[in-house]
Amino acid sequence: MNEVNTSLLVIGGGPGGYVCAARAARLGVDTLLVEKDRLGGTCLNVGCIPSKALIHAAGKYATALSQAEGGTCGVSVADPVLDFAKTRRWMDEVTGKLRSGVTGMMEQHGVKTMQGVARFRDGKTVEVTGETGTTLVRADHVVIATGSRPVELPGLPTGGKVLDSTAALALNDVPDRIAVIGAGYIGLELGTAFAKLGAQVTLIEAADALLPQYDRRLTSSVVKRLGALGVTLMTDTRVTGWDEGGGTLDLEGARGKSALEVDNVLVTVGRTANTDGLGLEELQLRMTGAFIRIDDECRTSMRGVYAIGDVTAGPMLAHRATAQAEVVADIVAGHPAAWDKSCVPAVCFTDPEIVSVGLLPDEPEGAVENSEFSFRANGRALSLEDAEGFVRVIARREDHVVLGVQATGPGVSELAAGFAIAIEAGLRVEDVAATIHPHPTLSEAFQESALGLASFPNHR
Repeated sequence: MNEVNTSLLVIGGGPGGYVCAARAARLGVDTLLVEKDRLGGTCLNVGCIPSKALIHAAGKYATALSQAEGGTCGVSVADPVLDFAKTRRWMDEVTGKLRSGVTGMMEQHGVKTMQGVARFRDGKTVEVTGETGTTLVRADHVVIATGSRPVELPGLPTGGKVLDSTAALALNDVPDRIAVIGAGYIGLELGTAFAKLGAQVTLIEAADALLPQYDRRLTSSVVKRLGALGVTLMTDTRVTGWDEGGGTLDLEGARGKSALEVDNVLVTVGRTANTDGLGLEELQLRMTGAFIRIDDECRTSMRGVYAIGDVTAGPMLAHRATAQAEVVADIVAGHPAAWDKSCVPAVCFTDPEIVSVGLLPDEPEGAVENSEFSFRANGRALSLEDAEGFVRVIARREDHVVLGVQATGPGVSELAAGFAIAIEAGLRVEDVAATIHPHPTLSEAFQESALGLASFPNHR
């Protein structure tokens, strides 16, 4: 068995793992990164990036269809054609370019990489098994950054006509009829994209509303748009059976039992930590349910072993893993660092998009107040033909410190960083209101919403 010694071993090459490895190496730490599949992880290869590419392509096709059905803004086209094979090739090109960029970054910063499956022998020794055999890696510090995988529903194992998000993004053709089980952000994003590409989509959700973590005021525009796209939304409904041969789902809901014939079923009921097969039983780490317990320095209960990203409790978001990666890299390099974030922005790339940063209206922290400003009074939103939505600011009543910001509307994902800066910097609504926001932009709605608490809006 080959043996390798390194100062830092990072297990997992996703947004947390590769950032941690690159940053540590740039800080002078001898670093080895192990990835069992492709660098970039789920997000880059089969998640965030290809799904957003699909959403973008679907939007273009939907726009072309609307232009063919009478035109929009005086623009008309004839007979739009979807060549989904070309769409798939373009999606692969996008992910390929980014993956090559990650590979180049590892080489540039001197990170050694190894492809294989890692398993702990103890807190400082890991076996990595690849195509050429097994290598024993001894490290002073180990970071677990193995991410997450889709949860399967009992009675609906992935395979055949039953898809998880990875398989859905690998389809060679757009299905005629697809049922999406789970109306969280993944199900809604992919379901909306397939609807725009021409599929007959049925969204099935066990809760009484889609995106149940958000208030219905925030999701109402999405519900409206789903209706316009012809998507059938079935809430308070559970799957009770599946006939693979006939392609039939048995359902039970508030209106009783029913059957639904489909070509494919997409299961998006959540994700779970990817810790199976790592040999964590050799470490006896403290856990929080299925997640590895960590402190504010991302340290586990085993000295020298860290965990970041989806294997730890918290939002399963790539940017949270990246932020944790920075903390660990700095600590391993001998610099003081700790997790002290006030918020982790969340974005749903639905139609329209939804952003939530910090406190929600139903999560009061003492006495709070909020203000909304509609995009119907925003010139840029109107010029984009999409004035659905608003920006909402939540502030502490006693000192007007911004505690939360939510928005729904066209392109609001690009406003999320500005919302997060306001919260991280401890700004008051007066600070946001007094900052000149350029005209005509969607960002003006943020200023107007803040003005609603600081004094009064200029355009309402």
